[in-house]
Amino acid sequence: MTTKLTQRTVVFVPFPGQGHIIPMLRLARILVDRGDISAATVAVPDFMHRRMGQRSVPGVSLVSIPSGVQDNGGDEPLGPPSFLHALENHMPAQLEALLTAQCSTGTRRVISCLVIDLLASWAIPVAARCGLPVVGFWPAMLASYRTAAAIPELMAKGLVSESGTLDGAHCNIHQNIADFQILPAKLNLRFKDLPWLISNSAVSQKSRLAFWLQIVNRAKSITSILVNSIPSEGGDSDLYDPKGQEILPIGPLLLNDDSKKATAVWQTDRTCIDWLDKHNVGSVVYVSFGSWAAPIEPEKISEFAHGLDASGQPFLWALKDHPSWRAGLPDRYIEKIGSRGKIVSWAPQDDILKHKAVGCYITHCGWNSALEAARHGVRMICYPISSDHFINCAYIVNMLEIGILLVSSDRRNVKDCIERVIKGKEGKHLQQMVNKMREAITVGEAMRVAKRNLGLFTGRMKNN
Repeated sequence: MTTKLTQRTVVFVPFPGQGHIIPMLRLARILVDRGDISAATVAVPDFMHRRMGQRSVPGVSLVSIPSGVQDNGGDEPLGPPSFLHALENHMPAQLEALLTAQCSTGTRRVISCLVIDLLASWAIPVAARCGLPVVGFWPAMLASYRTAAAIPELMAKGLVSESGTLDGAHCNIHQNIADFQILPAKLNLRFKDLPWLISNSAVSQKSRLAFWLQIVNRAKSITSILVNSIPSEGGDSDLYDPKGQEILPIGPLLLNDDSKKATAVWQTDRTCIDWLDKHNVGSVVYVSFGSWAAPIEPEKISEFAHGLDASGQPFLWALKDHPSWRAGLPDRYIEKIGSRGKIVSWAPQDDILKHKAVGCYITHCGWNSALEAARHGVRMICYPISSDHFINCAYIVNMLEIGILLVSSDRRNVKDCIERVIKGKEGKHLQQMVNKMREAITVGEAMRVAKRNLGLFTGRMKNN
């Protein structure tokens, strides 16, 4: 009789966004390369799988799950409103079928656990029905999860209503969130910067709050959460950690994984690197507002364009080639800036940030982007747009001191911030701080803690 081979596998369920899928792919690759598991499956909705094409990570299966979402098939990523209903109502049955199929004939396959992105919390009940252990994954700063975890308490105290609005008798939108011991006072983070209050629309605030609250309630059953961040997040205290849950920061490991180039979701423009090669060390301003943030109003794009031009510095701008993003560019702007500026639709960001010509990065403060900049020692100019960007910005500027805040897109502000970072004394301080953080996340304490935390996770997983 032939003995069947036993394979230990982990199934990963990310939220369908580039900033969520890429860290999970990196984690899957690390576990396979270390020999902790025989195989890994990353389950993504079909509309993301189509956009990722033939890109793959060796040793990791990228599996398409039917979503029921009507997709135009274009390069532009779909936004949450178009797929959240499908994630809740169509995907659970599809994931359950996938988990059943993992026990394939000819191979005795053991699913050690599911690693579920908490923003894909719909998958947590599926794992429970299948009797499989779950480890949570948070793709952003722990601070943003802390903020979400505080929602029930804020509601119980009457500070936040069920519609997401603040009770003006107890707090106002400009009040420091630290007054309620959610995050450190040093951040100077206001209630108006909470993720569900970013929008001015009452309907949007209510739906955003419901989304975050659903995540928190489902996550209560999870005892361990892997976090794509650094330990202590800049001298932070454990006072604010969610009670009853073990938090395991592993961000530096994911950041340093050598498989990054195999995990890009969108096709990037490699001519950026040749262009950078022609410029002086530390002279180029790199500008990107991420792959998924909402479009910036045309008048603000116009001001950014004029500010970049007025700074006199060469600049590389990753700006989606779509009317919703480029409508604000001044007439014949690309022709007028000539070789001093370059605008592309999708940029190979990691390769750009590590290029010696880049002197600063104007960013929307997506957490993956911030970590990549810190890893390569690049100072930041912060222009938060939505979601957790404002929390990340507060840490970058006030706690970590590796960037400055751009208070508006006014051309004078843009020009002033670039001069402060590239040429001023303030820029020298930022460089010292970002160099210090770079060491911590590449070879220092943060990396040592990340390795220890991953060891805790894998040790328990092998005992399942």
